[in-house]
Amino acid sequence: MTKPSYSTIMSAGTLAYSVYALARPRHLGKALTNSPLKQPEYDVVARTFGFRDLVVSALALAAPTAAAREQAMIGRIVLDLTDSALFTAEAKTTAGKAKVLLATLTWAGLNTAAVLKDRETA
Repeated sequence: MTKPSYSTIMSAGTLAYSVYALARPRHLGKALTNSPLKQPEYDVVARTFGFRDLVVSALALAAPTAAAREQAMIGRIVLDLTDSALFTAEAKTTAGKAKVLLATLTWAGLNTAAVLKDRETA
């Protein structure tokens, strides 16, 4: 049995997050604002991201080649960095901005590390 690639492991993690985002979309609003009146406004964004992440993760997991998986991973990294820029600006508090930066940049960094490690081991 072959060991899963680092990109496969990260894609499985993103897939798990996407299911969470679809099941509990309010997590995004709670991270971005303390206002219970504003939090529901982010539910549609969380559901959209959940679906988007589900698709990108499925593409990476079902990729027929390492090169195709890497392309899905690069897409994932670009999306993480875009999310970082958009939602850091959207967060209303310093703590909210820090949460967004921590989550998005950590995930982008881990995905980048997975791609690089997979290239190294190929």
